[in-house]
Amino acid sequence: MDALLVTDVQNDFCPGGALAIPDGDRVVPVINRLTELFEVVLHTQDWHPAGHHSFASSHKDKEPFDVIPLDYGDQVLWPDHCVQGTDGAAFHPELNITRSQLVLRKGFRKEIDSYSAFFENDQKTVTGLGGYLRNRGIKTLYVTGLAADFCVKWTVLDAMKEGFHVNIVEDAVRGIDLDGSLKQAWKEMLGAGARKISSDTLLHHK
Repeated sequence: MDALLVTDVQNDFCPGGALAIPDGDRVVPVINRLTELFEVVLHTQDWHPAGHHSFASSHKDKEPFDVIPLDYGDQVLWPDHCVQGTDGAAFHPELNITRSQLVLRKGFRKEIDSYSAFFENDQKTVTGLGGYLRNRGIKTLYVTGLAADFCVKWTVLDAMKEGFHVNIVEDAVRGIDLDGSLKQAWKEMLGAGARKISSDTLLHHK
């Protein structure tokens, strides 16, 4: 069995949001079309408490996109975004979530960021997604959403490590692209064995 995994398509990552990804909203119609093809559709949602340690505002004299060392490694500092209960944390209003069977919230621990849908950034604390997928007999993921060079990338890499087959729907992801991070992300994902596929190919063959 396979599943469509929709990563963090939230208002703060779309144009006008606190951490807007260029053309982030353009993934929405593509994902909505793909949703109809899959029996299993899963969504992740960035869900930070106020004052999260990944926010630049939580650190004196730091600016968004500065990088600082934390216990679990280097941390990019972000503008405050996807704060629990805010409109920015809500899914994009045009995203069809009616067929979603699971909404996995991540980043809710104040001291640690969480890009991947499988592990928090310490690479030890599990979200439970791996067990959920295995219990349901899901072996292949089609990954979409935001951002290709952060949450999508880490989700893809961890899914591969966990033994899942991964396809990235190229026209259903967008990236932030900090200093070439988008090109590097594609190199890492494809190098790890993930496949790149277009939504048109899926629509015609699934």
